[in-house]
Amino acid sequence: MRLLLSALGLMLLFEGLMPLLSPQQWRAFVAQVSAMRDGQIRFMGLVAVMLGAALLLFF
Repeated sequence: MRLLLSALGLMLLFEGLMPLLSPQQWRAFVAQVSAMRDGQIRFMGLVAVMLGAALLLFF
């Protein structure tokens, strides 16, 4: 459980960096993503999941 909470904390830390350091660029990025088709967003999610799984598996 401790490892899961550590991983969640690390994820939240990285997720919060861009809106903290550059809110205007973060807002522009969110606007670009919201203009994408569902399939494009799903593909980005798939790539992120695969990269995350590979990192967990090999490191």
